[in-house]
Formats: sequence, C-alpha cells, structure tokens
Amino acid sequence: MPVIRRFWVEHCLACRKIGEHFGRQLGTPAVTNIWIPDGFKDTPADRKTPRLLLKESLDQILAEKIDKRYNLDAIEGKLFGLGSESYVVGSHEFYLGYAIANKVLLCLDAGHFHPTEVISDKLSSVLTYLDEILLHVSRGVRWDSDHVVTLTDELQAITQELVRGNYLQRVHIGLDFFDASINRVAAWVIGSRNVLRALLLALLEPVDQLRAYDQSGDFTSRLALLEELKGLPLGAVWDYFCLERGMPVGISFMDEIRQYEQQELAKRQ
Repeated sequence: MPVIRRFWVEHCLACRKIGEHFGRQLGTPAVTNIWIPDGFKDTPADRKTPRLLLKESLDQILAEKIDKRYNLDAIEGKLFGLGSESYVVGSHEFYLGYAIANKVLLCLDAGHFHPTEVISDKLSSVLTYLDEILLHVSRGVRWDSDHVVTLTDELQAITQELVRGNYLQRVHIGLDFFDASINRVAAWVIGSRNVLRALLLALLEPVDQLRAYDQSGDFTSRLALLEELKGLPLGAVWDYFCLERGMPVGISFMDEIRQYEQQELAKRQ
C-alpha cells in the first residue's frame, strides 16, 4: 500500500537525519544502514515490480545529500528470511548494482547469504568497484545469522582479506548480533575482542612473503607458511597487547561485567 510505503520512506529519511546529528556531535561519521525485509514466502509471478518500487523508494530516501563527514549511507541485502524464503526484493545483486550506481556503501552481513557462502570471498570483488563498504560481522548458525561473534575460520578469513588487500581504511566494521540468553554486555565484549583478535592475527602475518610466493608461483611454500602460521603464539601477543593498553587480560573482563550486572543490571528487573 502506498501509505505504508510512504511511512517507511519518511522513517528512513528521519534515520538519516538522526545519523547526521550523531556524526556532528561525535566528530566521526555515523553509518545509517538500510535493510528492508520485503519478500514472498512462495515464488512470485512478478519479480520486477517490487524491485522497481524499492529503487524508487531508495531514490526518494537518498535524494537529499548529507555531508559525508557526518553520515554515511549503506544498503544491505539478504538471501532469504522468515516469511520470505522464496524471494527477497533487496537481494545482494540488487543492492550491489544500486550501491555502484549511486555511490553509497554496500553492507555485507556474514549471515545473510547461503550457509556455504562466505563474505570474505566477496571483499576484493566489491571493493574493486566501491570506495567503501560496511560489514556486519556476525556468526551464522544454520539459517539464523545473529549469534555472538566467535573466533571462527570465517572471521579470520574476513580480517585476513582486509589486511592482505590493504582495505582497512575503506571498510567500516560493525558487529551484528542479538542473544537474550546471555549477558548483553558480555556478548558485546566477547564479540568485540574476537574481532580485534582476528585483526591482530591478520596483522601479524608476513603478508609480503606470502604475496611473493603467490607472484612467483611457489604455491608449495605458500601452503607451508600458511600452515606454520597457525601454530604461532597469538595468545601471548594478544595478552601483551591488552596489558599494554590497560585492558583486562584473558577472561578477567568477566569480573567487571559481573560487578556491573549486580550493581546496575539487576535494578532493571
């Protein structure tokens, strides 16, 4: 219905203004991400019209230019969802094309693709055509993406791509998760520390040596070095990194979280 569509267009317009206000106050650009879960449970006869309507709505939302010092606009696709198993209007291909054509950030969510599909393999492709992107680093479990970030192989692959491709200044990393079964502060801390740990692991790699093996065709030495890196003492470097910056070492961060839980969170019951 046009009235419902207009409501959400105005909602997105307001969100962009809120993002701009945050950016002005904080002195760093906010990222306002647009994700719209439109779709169909069963196969539609007309795939074209909903996508033309989505493009029209996005054009209205993004028509007003906002200073990129204060707000960056991002758009996020998805493969499927509950109630939209057969067709999602805002697919990856739709938003990739829109982002390239309109010079906005493309958001890649680690859990919004097929379970056998990974975003680490997409980074070098999309960053060939886009100046910047947004990442929603999450952990997929079967069909649901929003689990607390753990130090998985895919998380390490994502940060390796960011470092090896020299993309760190062009990628905005955000965590995307919700889990009401555990302490929410702990979820945020655990996820954030895992992303930082994965970045550290990637930064410790001898990238120039690996690239030299690639370029010379010495794939045997490349494999040998990549496997050898897995046994290096990341934990000791990570602990020293935390200690040097006055951050909790090991699981000691849980002491502060439990104290906060008792002093503050318990009052909200």
